[in-house]
Amino acid sequence: MQRLPKHSPCFVCGGQDFQSMGVTWYAHEDDSIFAEVTLTKAQQGPPGMAHGGASAALLDEAMGAAAWLAGYRVASVNLNINYRKPVPLGQPFTITARVKQASGKKVTATGEIRLADGETAVSGEGIFVQAPQLFRELGAEPDMSFRA
Repeated sequence: MQRLPKHSPCFVCGGQDFQSMGVTWYAHEDDSIFAEVTLTKAQQGPPGMAHGGASAALLDEAMGAAAWLAGYRVASVNLNINYRKPVPLGQPFTITARVKQASGKKVTATGEIRLADGETAVSGEGIFVQAPQLFRELGAEPDMSFRA
């Protein structure tokens, strides 16, 4: 497992100098993405539970990172999120994601949030389109050369 580099002031994985969830992503040998996360009251929705938007943001970032790891410079255009169980605050859980399919400019990825007991709390599928121009224009191309 290799740690992915940090990039820009990202809402999900930005550094300490930016208010974010501070997630650190790792890449498995099979090009899937992994992170262990513990959310705080800053991500609260219902009392003691994560806001659904926080879970969606985590899955969006994980699936997008999996696409980037596979070499696609993408932006999300559609997310389908399935909420099965609440995600408790203050308890670690894992996030995984991988590219499911790529065809032309379209990349489909899947991801899930699993609680400490292994149960899937939230799952999702995202459609992403290749849009490298968005990232070149902003100078936000992360260094993924660690995989070379």
